[in-house]
Amino acid sequence: MAEIRPGLRCGRFLAETRRRHGLSQQDVAKRAGMTQANVSRIERDKVSPSLHTLNRLLEAMGETLQIAAVTLSAPPPGGGNASIRELRAEFDELTPDQRIEQAATLSRAASELAASRSKS
Repeated sequence: MAEIRPGLRCGRFLAETRRRHGLSQQDVAKRAGMTQANVSRIERDKVSPSLHTLNRLLEAMGETLQIAAVTLSAPPPGGGNASIRELRAEFDELTPDQRIEQAATLSRAASELAASRSKS
């Protein structure tokens, strides 16, 4: 595993996936053939896993990694009218406080969506 570089963080994604499946770090580690300490380091973004390791962890939870290349001038996956380049430019103009506020809003929306799906 390589040292983490800015922008290559997947810890929160993995931790949320693990929790969604009701698994502990130890459960995932055992299924993936690695140590709980390694899973913890990845989830805390202390190290960045290879794509192979990332997929191995996801498969241990019954999921798989799907990667797609999207041009910067294309709309983001899932819709929208702005291109990825435009969205990135808007994000770059945000202050740190505005970024935190935006992240909190997105987190609340994701939690509400997850809760509504689990009720179905």
